[in-house]
Amino acid sequence: MRFVVTKVCSGGGKARAGALHIAGAGIGIETPALLLSTRKGLPAFLSCDLLASLPLPDSLLLHVCPTHFIEGPPVKTISAIRGLHGMLGLPDHILVAAASDSIESLPSCEATNKFGASFETPSGRRLVKPSDYMELISCMKPNIWASLADEVPAWVTEKRNKVSVDRTLRWLDACIALDVASGTNSFGVIVGGSSLEQRKLCATEVSKRNVSGFWIAGFGFGESIEERCTLLNATTDCLPREKPRLVSRLGLPEEVLEGVAAGIDLFDSTMVYSTLLMAIQQRLTCVLQHIGRIRHG
Repeated sequence: MRFVVTKVCSGGGKARAGALHIAGAGIGIETPALLLSTRKGLPAFLSCDLLASLPLPDSLLLHVCPTHFIEGPPVKTISAIRGLHGMLGLPDHILVAAASDSIESLPSCEATNKFGASFETPSGRRLVKPSDYMELISCMKPNIWASLADEVPAWVTEKRNKVSVDRTLRWLDACIALDVASGTNSFGVIVGGSSLEQRKLCATEVSKRNVSGFWIAGFGFGESIEERCTLLNATTDCLPREKPRLVSRLGLPEEVLEGVAAGIDLFDSTMVYSTLLMAIQQRLTCVLQHIGRIRHG
């Protein structure tokens, strides 16, 4: 993976444009860019046959949550068919794997412990250790992957927030140690909740690791808009200029613009899914009301 900053906002601003080049993809993705949210690797808001009708190259970026595959197919099966690219039939798409599902299966901070992060699955809550996670990454073969994160809401105590930073850094080291590609496609996770000090500390420490980019996590958990802007800017100030930055759960247009102004390059957004779901619900309500009138008419 290679990232190049092509233009920076004048007048002291941090907004920037860049180009993300993925080995073997044969195409550069201009940034800022949006990652399409998926369920088990496929967009949740349209069928696979319509994926090619979306604008290129932006629609080539897909966000995949590795924990969606924790209950199957078996890792050996996924690996045997050339990872997720082969299993999904999307060889030309760029898959970004990060253990965060902005639609449903958010990590459960209450059940997370020092051994790993906790996720809700169809068969119950599952604890995912760094070794389990890297086994999934190894078989899925995504173009980019982010390490495990202990994400906590804005209202936790200072002690719990510090624990989340310590765990996230420890899990990052464990993931890097198990990475066969030696960090060439890895994003280090930055957490810290609503604490400015912990955000800066985590960003500084992750910058020292052998990673190719950064996933700024832990937003959308109760922080105010004012806090978010301050935290985002403080975090990006601690990061090297030449590596890409991904942020999750900034879905509204104004939130994305705030991220762009803070120097963010990639966004994991669910706005398309949420808007479509709302439209479907409204349509279904109208149909049910019409059926009711027919029954009683």
